[in-house]
Amino acid sequence: MTDDNDLFHPVINLPEEVRERRYARLVGVDDIKARLRKEAAVLADPSVLNRWAAEFHPALPADPEGFVLLQDRAPLLLFAGDVGSGKSALAESFGCDLGTYLGVDVTLFRLKLTARGTGHVGEMSALIGEAFQTVTREAKLGRGADGSLRAVTVMVVDEADALLQSREATQMHHEDRAGVNAFLAGIDEFAGTRIPLLVVMCTNRLGSMDPAVRRRAAAIFEFGRPNAHQRKQVLNDAFAGFGLPEESIDKLVLATGEQTDGRVGFTYSDLTQRLVPSAILAAYPDSAITADALLALAEDLGPTPEFRDRAAS
Repeated sequence: MTDDNDLFHPVINLPEEVRERRYARLVGVDDIKARLRKEAAVLADPSVLNRWAAEFHPALPADPEGFVLLQDRAPLLLFAGDVGSGKSALAESFGCDLGTYLGVDVTLFRLKLTARGTGHVGEMSALIGEAFQTVTREAKLGRGADGSLRAVTVMVVDEADALLQSREATQMHHEDRAGVNAFLAGIDEFAGTRIPLLVVMCTNRLGSMDPAVRRRAAAIFEFGRPNAHQRKQVLNDAFAGFGLPEESIDKLVLATGEQTDGRVGFTYSDLTQRLVPSAILAAYPDSAITADALLALAEDLGPTPEFRDRAAS
């Protein structure tokens, strides 16, 4: 039996201040956040549908077919998009919002890529099986004897394409195929059980994911690079109080967007983890941040190159 520390990063109990701030800083994805809250709430606690029906559709019979279909889905959410688009940050922080919405605590497990094993026969399947056993033990504690929801467990699988590549790939090793089968079996065990577990998978290469994984996903959320409005929101928030005129921010919005030479725009992480910190450190401790310095820095840094999903093309 493998130690849980070998399979998971340290377990986090949500809400947590760091991740609440991270969730709040994810701007420009309000539509995704709203849809994610609904999808996650229904998967974790199907009784929310009954409360909604009692208010808006009181003539509905108990457990109508539509509700059954929703409840029988696998508790799998798939986040797909380019590097730096906010997938991982949202996957690890949306539990703060979900916990507040449902009025319960959320436990966050983050699977390590060591779950792939070292290639020995049966190792990957066994490790994935152990990972599901671990989160199952925790998730079963989330529902009381009376069926009431007490807590939700979230398991995040980052860089999921490294773990669950398509079994249709001719070069795929037998052990990797077995690992995908083990993961699918683990997910299928939860469909329709009402055990409050959510599995969130993040990938830069949706096209390389096994089709059976994509079919099982209750919802697929696709993330893109921020548009001009979203970039302005990020930059306004980041440089609030620095005395930069609005026209300077507007120029920076243009400089960090798509260019006529075909260059892609900045990602969210390009803005929040590269441009803004670099601008502050470049000015500290001898000068103020200026519009000219910001524009020059944006040109020097440039955006993260676009990730090409060959399997999807």
